[in-house]
Order: sequence, then structure tokens, then C-alpha cells
Amino acid sequence: MGKGVSYGLMDSPPTLESVLRGAAPALALAPMQDVTDLPFWKLMARYGGPDVYYTEYFRVHATSRIEPWILNSITENPTGRPAVAQMIGNDIPALCRTARELMRHPVAAIDLNLGCPAPVVYRKCAGGGLLREPQKVDAILGALREAITIPFTVKTRIGFESPELFDAFLALFNKHSIDLLTVHGRTVREGYRSEVHYDYIARAVDRVRCPVVANGDISSARKAAEVLAATGAKGLMIGRGAIRNPWMFDQIRAQRRGETLFAPSGRDLLEYVTALYEVTSPPSLRADVQVEKMKKYMNFIGTGVEPTGRFLHQIRRVKGQAEFFDVCRGFLDHDEPLPLEPFAPQTPASTAEVPA
Repeated sequence: MGKGVSYGLMDSPPTLESVLRGAAPALALAPMQDVTDLPFWKLMARYGGPDVYYTEYFRVHATSRIEPWILNSITENPTGRPAVAQMIGNDIPALCRTARELMRHPVAAIDLNLGCPAPVVYRKCAGGGLLREPQKVDAILGALREAITIPFTVKTRIGFESPELFDAFLALFNKHSIDLLTVHGRTVREGYRSEVHYDYIARAVDRVRCPVVANGDISSARKAAEVLAATGAKGLMIGRGAIRNPWMFDQIRAQRRGETLFAPSGRDLLEYVTALYEVTSPPSLRADVQVEKMKKYMNFIGTGVEPTGRFLHQIRRVKGQAEFFDVCRGFLDHDEPLPLEPFAPQTPASTAEVPA
């Protein structure tokens, strides 16, 4: 599955600060709602995994309570790596209250989400929606910096409609002395459709006083090296690429050491899909419901299986467990290596239902 990074029995677990002080680039698993949960963390750890895990975001508002299923990722963290708790919201007293509650648990940092591009989020002036209101962000950052006594981090995009306010936000991040900034190099409106503007990540590296992590379309170890060289970032945050290729974190480490990269075959990927099915399926869940749940993961995995879109087209139409694995075996039961980078769509069937 991958060797990963081992820590001796006498070693202390790494902290976020120690990861950032290291010579190697810091590798983080991106938070993806209803995807990168505790079961998924457990599976990633089997394949080597990242240096830092970010929780799904805790939804924060005036009457919110910490979601216990997300908190489990922190209290039951099986990875031996730091766990960062991410919050999303715009209610300052509620954000401060939630941050204080989260600090009672073994969190490595508290992260504020300023980048979620989902309309249901930004229309409520949360996540990426806050990038339209720098004065509100200024107030939120100031209150949280005062409330948080552990590392305070931010994940942002480069703007809402355009990057015209990006420099102003970088100044705010400096003003409030955040400890780490992750930049997804697209605007909120661009979603995941445009090319990533890595030049704006490089701009952040030049202008903020804290370490910067680059995020957006890291699809291979080769691309990881290119992004690090182009941006000067201290690390990388990977989401969709890690779902498609759980070996990627170890491939990045191997490339840095000058070693031959593990090249997974179709059967290796089939083994991963099988493990993913098992680890994310609670005993009480009906098989047909689990199959529908797996389709969320397969939307990312399938783009690296073959170029025609037939695999995803068939997977999206299966109803039961047997049919699901019949399709998987039909495309993956072979020993040919898979690059696991997304193919460009070639047919209408391959593009009709690809998420933005």
C-alpha cells in the first residue's frame, strides 16, 4: 500500500510547527465535506498519507454545536499526524466560542475557511462569500486571533469574482499574524473549472510573513514538484488528487528522495476501491445506499481510469454492490500501470455528470 513515514515508538507525534520547520514540503489532505472523514483518514494512513489532516468544516452560527461525527476525526485520530480543525461561518461570537471548544481537544490548529465555492455556502456570506467583505474578514480575524491560543490558520481563494482584493486580504493576514495560509489559486466564481493561477500563490509567498501552502489541481508527483518550484510554497494541500491516487503523498516523497515512484496497476486501484468501500460502510448501512455513497468518491477516481468516460458512465448507473464491483473489475482487473491523472473528457457520456 505504501511505506509512508514511520515514527519510532519513542518518538513524539509531530506537531504542525515541526512539520512546517522540516526541510521537506509539508503535505496536507484537503478538507472535503462528506468525503475526507474519519474512515477516509484511516484509509489514507494505510497508504502513507499526508503530514497534516484537515477536518471537514464545522458549520458555525449563533445556535450551532460541534458536529460529533467531525469531532471524532480529532478525538479518534488514528493517523499519528496533526489534525487541524476547520470552521466555516461569519458569526464572530459563535466562531470564537467554537474555537475555544475545539481547543479543548487535541487539535494542532484552528483553520478558518475563506474559500468554499459552493453557492449554498457563499450565498450565506460564509466560506468564499466572505471574500466580498474585507471589513468583515478583518473583524473575524482580529477576534479569532485574540481567542485562539494555538496556531491559527486560514484557507482562502484568491478572490470572489476576481483577484482585485487579494493584496488587501494578504495585508489582513499579516495584520492579524496568522500562522499558516493555504491558497487555492482560483476565484470562488471559477470553482474548479479554470486553470489554477499559481502566480497568485507565489505572490502570497512573497507578501505574507507566515508559511504558505499551495492548493489546486495537484494531480501527480511531477505536478507537485512544478507547483513547489513555481510558487516557492512551503507545502501542498491535495484533495481530489489524493482521492483518485492515495499513493500520491508517498510518490511525492519518493520523488524528492530521487527514488523510483510506485506505479499502481489496475488491480492496485481495484484493491483501493474495495478497501474504500469497506472502510466507509458502517454495518447498519444498506448496500444500495453505500453504492450511492461510493459514487461521490468514484467521481474523482474515475477520471483517472480511462479516457473515454465509459467507466464513470457505467458506475453512475449501477444500483447494487454486485453490479458496482462487476463494473470495477471490468475496467480494473489488469496489471497495466495507471498514471491516475485526470484524462481530458472525450465523449458526451464522460462530461454529462462530472461535478464542477
